[in-house]
Amino acid sequence: MHSEKEFSQVFDSVLFPKIFQAFRMAIQPSKLIIALLAVAIICLAGRIMDLIVVATSGQGETGVFSTLWHSAAAGFHGVAHSLLLFDLPGIKANITECLEVFGGTFTDHYLYCIIFIVITLAVVSVAGGAICRIAALQFARGEKPGLTEALRFSTKRFTSFFTTPLAPVGIIIFIGLFIFVLGLIGIIPRAGELIVSIFMLLALIAGALIAVVLIGAVAGFNLMFPAVAYDNSDCFDATSRSFSYVYAKPWRMGFYTVIAVVYGAICYIFVRFFAFLLLLVTRQALQVGAQFASWFFGLLGISSSKVVHKLTTIWPEPSFGNLVEPPDLAAANWSESVAAILVYLCLLAVVGLVVSFIISFYFSANTIIYSLMRNRVDNTALEDIYTHFEDIETEPTATESRSEETQQEAETQPGSSSSAK
Repeated sequence: MHSEKEFSQVFDSVLFPKIFQAFRMAIQPSKLIIALLAVAIICLAGRIMDLIVVATSGQGETGVFSTLWHSAAAGFHGVAHSLLLFDLPGIKANITECLEVFGGTFTDHYLYCIIFIVITLAVVSVAGGAICRIAALQFARGEKPGLTEALRFSTKRFTSFFTTPLAPVGIIIFIGLFIFVLGLIGIIPRAGELIVSIFMLLALIAGALIAVVLIGAVAGFNLMFPAVAYDNSDCFDATSRSFSYVYAKPWRMGFYTVIAVVYGAICYIFVRFFAFLLLLVTRQALQVGAQFASWFFGLLGISSSKVVHKLTTIWPEPSFGNLVEPPDLAAANWSESVAAILVYLCLLAVVGLVVSFIISFYFSANTIIYSLMRNRVDNTALEDIYTHFEDIETEPTATESRSEETQQEAETQPGSSSSAK
């Protein structure tokens, strides 16, 4: 009995298995709905911006958002596939290709990208903050707050969620200005190189600070939103917490992250396979029904040569690599075109749910990792979480106020004990 208790205590001290709760937390309907709404708003904003750019430029080129979306989707699928095969060169190649596409797109369309990043960050601040809040309460106390309650929390703390990811960027720009100004001074004939050499040590220190902030921002970025959701941190507190956890226990942070990434890839493959099976079974059932209708009409002597091909026009056959294929409306009549568009929108909703699961899993897993890192670094209990009741100042209740008023009135009456004295 004593050995079983010791084994249970040892198992409880090993925290990384708690990351496996992320899948069950990620498929919670409220999280998926929030993520789906965020995906819909971001995609709609990107499509509108593409239409504006194409209309103003007068060229029929592919929109910037469409290019980024397809590149990100291809890179994500490639990384997930390579990760399951433990193909490290493949992971590096896919990430490098995505970064090259993003870098080239930002260079060519920097104004478009800045506006789109601001819109995306604003949407993610509300949606991601709400998902992190739900995940934090669920992991810490087993509570499941409603969708409106979570969105109310994230909207009230929108400033913290929005500015926290931007804080490291501001710090890097502020420190980098010193090196930038020193470089400008360096072009002065004769005196410039002397000034640069004198302040070179300070420039190296500034460069070291930039490197420290950059590493902390990249490694601790995943902990910023959970810090606000768990501890109601402001911008600087959330940034400092994420940095301190990364630098205090970097190997543990890396270990937790690797487990979450591998487990997330496995869960993503499962969810994608489920979506593919759902679409395939539904389409095959429709195909069998269309073939039966064609056979039945043939028995009645009614021509039905287009019945089977109609489904192919409305809904191209899905594949695991491409769940949704845009319909070819070139040879379709008006009714088939309308049906194809409606079916395509329904299929996009299925794909949107798959993307929503990725977003929900990302924030849920990182919320768990934040709690585990906080427990190891700050020795804070896993169930310790900020609640809105802590903001309410202790004020006398209505019952207490009435009782005090009644007591004062009684003391002022002539027949009271105090007056008799």
